[in-house]
Amino acid sequence: MNRLDQATSPYLLQHKDNPVHWTTWGPDAFAEAKRRGVPVLLSVGYAACHWCHVMAHESFEDPATAAVMNELFVNIKVDREERPDVDTIYQSALALLGESGGWPLTMFLTPDGEPFWGGTYFPPSARYGRPGFIDVLKSVHGTFLRQPDTVAKNVGALKDALGKLSASRAGGMPSLEDLDKVARSLARNVDPFFGGFGGAPKFPNVPGFLTLWRAWIRTGLQPFLEAVTVTLNRMCQGGIYDHLGGGFARYSVDEEWLVPHFEKMLYDNAELIDLLTLAWQDMKTPLYQHRVEETIAWLFNEMIVGNGGFASSLDADSEGEEGRFYVWTEKEIDQVLGEASPSFKRAYDVTALGNWEHSTILNRSRSPDLLSPDEEGLLGRARAKLLEVRAGRVRPGFDDKTLADWNGQMIAALANAALAFQRPDWLEKARAAFAYVERVHGRGDRLLHSARDGKAQHAGLLDDYAQMTRAALTLYEASGEGAYLAKARAWSKVLDAHFWDAQNAGYFFTPDDGEALIVRTRNAHDNATPSGNGTQAANLARLWYLTGEASYRDRAEAVIGAFSGDVSRSAMAFSTLLNAAELLLAGQQIVIVGDRAGSDTKALLDAVAALSLPNRVLQVIAPGDALPAAHPAHGKGQVDGKATIYVCEGTTCSLPVTEAAQVPPLLLPR
Repeated sequence: MNRLDQATSPYLLQHKDNPVHWTTWGPDAFAEAKRRGVPVLLSVGYAACHWCHVMAHESFEDPATAAVMNELFVNIKVDREERPDVDTIYQSALALLGESGGWPLTMFLTPDGEPFWGGTYFPPSARYGRPGFIDVLKSVHGTFLRQPDTVAKNVGALKDALGKLSASRAGGMPSLEDLDKVARSLARNVDPFFGGFGGAPKFPNVPGFLTLWRAWIRTGLQPFLEAVTVTLNRMCQGGIYDHLGGGFARYSVDEEWLVPHFEKMLYDNAELIDLLTLAWQDMKTPLYQHRVEETIAWLFNEMIVGNGGFASSLDADSEGEEGRFYVWTEKEIDQVLGEASPSFKRAYDVTALGNWEHSTILNRSRSPDLLSPDEEGLLGRARAKLLEVRAGRVRPGFDDKTLADWNGQMIAALANAALAFQRPDWLEKARAAFAYVERVHGRGDRLLHSARDGKAQHAGLLDDYAQMTRAALTLYEASGEGAYLAKARAWSKVLDAHFWDAQNAGYFFTPDDGEALIVRTRNAHDNATPSGNGTQAANLARLWYLTGEASYRDRAEAVIGAFSGDVSRSAMAFSTLLNAAELLLAGQQIVIVGDRAGSDTKALLDAVAALSLPNRVLQVIAPGDALPAAHPAHGKGQVDGKATIYVCEGTTCSLPVTEAAQVPPLLLPR
């Protein structure tokens, strides 16, 4: 029988009526496989995954296929977003088998959870150069029963290789010159015409572009600036951006950012808000401000759940078709807009033939420059009419579970943007989301990873603690409330107690008191989301600057050193770790002494927030309050009773400044 009806994951619930006898991950499933003497079929996907839906419709909803699955296997369904710890192990196993990873992931395991073969999507019958799924099922089952030595050999080789994946090459702390070399290498891989790294498909890859942006701020060299701005300009005006509802899709299947894989993920939009905000602070590009405002409006309109938390994703599919909700025909545009249609069609690439499968993905790639305010106003009113009509369509699936790490990413992005754009309403939403995670995901100082309908489950992972610590530190900067700093310290303490690798340094992905899987993974490379080790290294650097406690600096250096020897193999994969190294080397400690509610303090704070300062560590302290004794600005106060700013790098602080106009030359290196 199918046992997914008791699950909370929207993805698992999508499969509760399949004729497959699905069960959830856990000891009962493996015990059943041992009792029956059959292998385990592990299927991993997520709610917004298009090819997961395709395989479900073709195979898992088919009674004949389900009958074979039920006879030959114990079938386990996993939501990769709920259990990234499970997914990362078996994705790694698939890569070791020489296969490209992705979702749906289809892995075959022994009753002890050990992988011995697998793949991703399998068609119902042989095509695309792939065998038919039923043929695969029968072949794998036959091998398991009749060739135990072959299975044992595969299991042994894979387990040995999986164990080695958590090994890393230690190295020293990279210098700023090393970071310049990495940035030059990254810049050479950016498409000079359309932006993005390499060719199709193209992902935003924000950590890599943050590395390039940092290099621009650090050096003032134009190639770094151009690599980032051409990418942002193309993405902001391309089809990967939803020009009606706001928000970015997960990636583009073509090199021009025209055709998205239409799902919208919370984490992508958090990262892009961060990067666009940093770029706007330096360039003051109206396009970047529009995209930040529109993406945040989308977030508030469509993604808030549970009194403040942020949902995970919107699906690519509706009515069984990818992108159906988002695309238009010329006839539809004409019917809705009437006389305003011709100018809109020119701006948004609308033609009779369409630009994708006889329909149009709205984009402004052919004429990306903003028009006059009056013309943009007309286009805005046209978009509003189309959005109103689109609201009547069948909506894509909505994954309303909340994940602690993804919420942490968005909270930090919102808080940063709130400071930059002087939007206290955004800050309040960030605070509400933080309170939601504490209330729903929190268990004292411990976190649970996933929640839905107020029910949280699954032990918190490295990324949960690292991203929520970053969120707490960002809210501390934005609000000045000491409770956020205290929470960041508490969560960092949990990581040190339950995740630290005492033998090799760095943090494991799972806690020492969590579920024991076949391997305990540990790495520092970025995946779809930024590396947990890289993120926490930056958090530790900030905590050192804020508290003066050398133990934070020492631990940050240990994390970076534990993995820095691997950077030479693929610098792009370690962008978050390298960005943390720059923060540790060159953090700008900005201290404003003044009443946070005072107009003079606000003027200095606004002047700081208007600047693109990736290495900013900001504190506003009231007159008479003391900084830690080890802080380089310890003992410094106001000048003539006015709000006063000090900027410290290393152990040296600037002269005091009281005028907002003097802040930019004090802070900008160029």
